[in-house]
Amino acid sequence: MRAMLMICALILPMTANAAGVTVFAASSLKEALTDVAALWTLEGHPAPQLTFGATATLARQIEQGADAQIFASADRKWMDYVAEKDRIVPASRKDLLSNEIVLVVPAGKPRQATLERGFDLMGFLGADGRLATGDPATVSVGGYAEQSLRSIGVWDAAASRLAKGDDARAGAVMVEQGTASAGIVYQSDAMQARGVMIAGTFPASTHEPIAYPFAMTKSGDNADTRAFLAYLDGDKARAVFTRLGFKVK
Repeated sequence: MRAMLMICALILPMTANAAGVTVFAASSLKEALTDVAALWTLEGHPAPQLTFGATATLARQIEQGADAQIFASADRKWMDYVAEKDRIVPASRKDLLSNEIVLVVPAGKPRQATLERGFDLMGFLGADGRLATGDPATVSVGGYAEQSLRSIGVWDAAASRLAKGDDARAGAVMVEQGTASAGIVYQSDAMQARGVMIAGTFPASTHEPIAYPFAMTKSGDNADTRAFLAYLDGDKARAVFTRLGFKVK
């Protein structure tokens, strides 16, 4: 019996480590973090466990005790939220990335738009066209979209035509599927989508700065988590983020 207990004591830590670091990340980071995680794994580390979704949803899950060791938010507001709930290690927080928001249209119907006051959104969408983006109430890109549309004076018109998606990818997907005439998405998502083209970029002055803060949770504070968080800020990860359309800080 004593020998068996000693064996179990040796096996259990290895089993825990084999699970890899658990990451809750905004859906717009899916391809990038998947690629970075693959590089990390090739270097001999346990594969990170990646969960993607709307930033607001993930933040609330972390607040409620979800087993996340790293939170990668698509905006500062929801990272502030989990910080106020005392769920992250403040010193670990860092804005690693930024992005832009763009107006996309079907790749087979290329058009250009100047996104400033005077822009004829209704004319651009057509008589029955819809504008797709993430739900402004829960999806970060939708929040940025609303800010920009208000800034250029077309939000009231846009609100009646808005097709709200559950995550940052929804705008591009609806445009690709033909259920929306145009969409507002992150530049990185537009670059990775096959069926859309960028018609115009919203000026940075029309919305809050787009930032992706990363942080370690208090429940996930350990050497493995700190090592992977540092890796995400390293040269190899930065190269992946840049290739996929993000701007590194």
